[in-house]
Parts: sequence; C-alpha cells; structure tokens
Amino acid sequence: MARYIDDILQPGEKVLYSTNVHWIFYLPAIAAWIVAVVLLMVSRMFVTQTPMLLCLALAVIAALVALYWMLGAWFHRWTTETDVTNLRVVHKTGFIKRRTFEMSLDKVESVDVNQSILGRILNYGDVTVRGVGEGAERIRSIASPLAFRSHITAR
Repeated sequence: MARYIDDILQPGEKVLYSTNVHWIFYLPAIAAWIVAVVLLMVSRMFVTQTPMLLCLALAVIAALVALYWMLGAWFHRWTTETDVTNLRVVHKTGFIKRRTFEMSLDKVESVDVNQSILGRILNYGDVTVRGVGEGAERIRSIASPLAFRSHITAR
C-alpha cells in the first residue's frame, strides 16, 4: 500500500519531514503480555489442578486481550501518517473511514507542543496546529513533536 502523501503531492512539492504515532500506543498491550507471562509462571507453582487451571485460563485471556490491543495499536500506527512538505502540513488517519487534515504552511499561525513528563523522556507528545481562519487541529501522541514543530515553523 502506497503512502497517502505520495498520492497527493502536487508538482514541485516535496516531503520535508515525516513522523508517526509514537510506540507508546503499544504500552497497554505490553502490560497485558507481562500479566499473561506472570500468570503462566504462577500457574507452574501450583501442584493442585484447580488453581493451576485457573491461572492458565487467566493467562490465556490476558494473552488474547494483549494480542487484540497489540493488533489495534499496530493498525492505528500503520494507518496514520503525519507529514510536512514544503507547501503544507498533512495528517491522515484511518483505513476505510479516512480523516485527513491539510493546512498550507502560509496559513499556519502557531504550533503548540504539549508533552507530559513521560512524553519528554520518551520523546512523544501532542501537537496543535492553529491556522489563520482555519481553526486548530490537534495531532495526538506523535513521535518527535519538537522536530515536527521545527519543520513547520522553519522557513
């Protein structure tokens, strides 16, 4: 599948910077995998059948939840693109139901970055792009938000 930005580039337009959703989206799935592994190890400590089977059943449920969350996070990262070209900012989410946001760099009034403490440590955050007469668009949990802002504001 070709990238969305490659399909919509205008003549003379080139991509200056691309980023994606940060890997932090995988955190719930990682936590669920850890729970599944711990439950599997705990089940090996029991010698009686009933507690061992209960722990194994809970481990299987946790693993299925982890797999579901992991696939959901992967699909969200796969179907989300955020790019800065020499002419505009482009953000696309979705696969079948697509939502796009495009703003000319000439119309960008300000770019705000919001990072939590964990976001500063792991280099992710939310970016709000405000346009003259076009409102504001919030892009959530992107990787390297300061570099993204720099590519929008540097001219």
